[in-house]
Amino acid sequence: MKAIKGKPFFAGIHVRGKKSLACGHRTEIMPEPAEAYISLSQSLGKPAVAVVVKGQKVKEGELIAKADGAISSNVFASISGEVTDVRQLTGANGCSETYIVIKGDGTCEKAYLPPLNGPSAEEIKARIKDCGIVGLGGAGFPAAVKVAPRTAVDTLILNGAECEPYLTCDHRLMLENTDEIARGARYIAKALGVDKIIIGIEANKPDCIEMFERYDDIQPVILKKQYPMGSEKHLIYVTTGRKVGIGKLPADSGVVVQNVATAFAVCEAVEKGKPLYERILTVSGEGVKQPKNLWVRAGTCVKDIVDFCGGEVTEQIIKKDLQTAETDDENQTEKSAVKKVVQGGPMTGLALATYDVYTHKTTSGILLLTKKEAAAEEPTPCLNCGMCADACPMHLMPMQTAFYSAAGDFDTAAKLGNTLACIECGACEFICPAKRPLIQAIRKTKAYVRSKEAPLPDAKPVDQKGRSAPTVPLTEDGKIVEKPVMQKIDESVKNSEGELKNAAVEKITEEVKKQAEKEEK
Repeated sequence: MKAIKGKPFFAGIHVRGKKSLACGHRTEIMPEPAEAYISLSQSLGKPAVAVVVKGQKVKEGELIAKADGAISSNVFASISGEVTDVRQLTGANGCSETYIVIKGDGTCEKAYLPPLNGPSAEEIKARIKDCGIVGLGGAGFPAAVKVAPRTAVDTLILNGAECEPYLTCDHRLMLENTDEIARGARYIAKALGVDKIIIGIEANKPDCIEMFERYDDIQPVILKKQYPMGSEKHLIYVTTGRKVGIGKLPADSGVVVQNVATAFAVCEAVEKGKPLYERILTVSGEGVKQPKNLWVRAGTCVKDIVDFCGGEVTEQIIKKDLQTAETDDENQTEKSAVKKVVQGGPMTGLALATYDVYTHKTTSGILLLTKKEAAAEEPTPCLNCGMCADACPMHLMPMQTAFYSAAGDFDTAAKLGNTLACIECGACEFICPAKRPLIQAIRKTKAYVRSKEAPLPDAKPVDQKGRSAPTVPLTEDGKIVEKPVMQKIDESVKNSEGELKNAAVEKITEEVKKQAEKEEK
């Protein structure tokens, strides 16, 4: 089916792709680790519950932890061997997670489910759940929940945008396993009861677009190279013209979105009975000697992955003799050129404090960034330039969230910044000339609000441009209000006794009042 162009969307940013480092390298299979540390937190929602004990023998693909509720996923052994421990370790995100440690025996003995021939919709749904398949675009939402929406849908969209810089794992998968992705998409469509399948691919992957034009039942849509094009809500709008409201799900607009890697995993689960315990990830960045796209098993140590790719790039440090201004071999040393190591993509991934962390189902990349590539600048005070608001694809006010969360007023931060609607794409922080830690402020505010089990803030358009939070307050007829600005600030930062919550906010408020009085005079 001939590819068509997608619609444009407002805002977003244009970042250097840096995909040439790894996109030309075919996928390789990384040797299985001697020991696998498999986390029970392999998806969004609750961690799975271990069903194995220390000393138990397991096979590759055998269930070792069962999903705890609907928003959870089964976890499987990625190697065959013996369970040597079940313990708490610190994950890549800094939180404590439960890990099952398996010492490999080298037999590679497998324990797959039986293949399905001509499966029904219900059988496909059950297989997706049993094989622990989750969204492999990064969020890790259980796929079994997505294929059983509460409202009727008519369209399945495959996400092949891969808009994150550096990452090329989906690109290679679409080139090397096109038929499996197409068959997996048909299985998902059958489970949903839909006939229309769309695949969105960014314009910087013409070879992938050409591959999917061969199918009569899949409509390729060419996406503009723009970040965050792979965001679920923006992908839906660009490919179908439908809008998903704040607090709504894609299914409410008649659409379900799945990543191309998820479709591939569904194909293997149905046709081979293979659970999800390995995936393709990209190792890239100018700090690694040999960028690669690798098939890696869950529970593999990041250090082993980096070593398999040749290790870190080093730079030579020459120490001169101050007396003679001469150098010799003894005064020449080498140090690593790596400034930052990121798990995932550079925009939404996590910076690692150590190589001693382990991959999950959702790990899409390991990036070794040099000083030139990494964002290592110290933050400076906000310039009030508004660039973060202009770049926000959700039309939010990140500066409001950052300002009030820094003052400890998370309630006001969530209200004025409409923080819970943020997709954490990182566009605001990337574009900020002051290098403010905006995403950190957003995540802290979200954590605070969710701890209170607060509902999603009301996000009705209130200004002339239809944005969810105004730059200046407006009356119902659209006129600018002047004096109530101070009243609004006072009310938002005062507690029940009428005292300001934070001394910093009080000082800033007084300065703004004095400035307003000078302007009136």
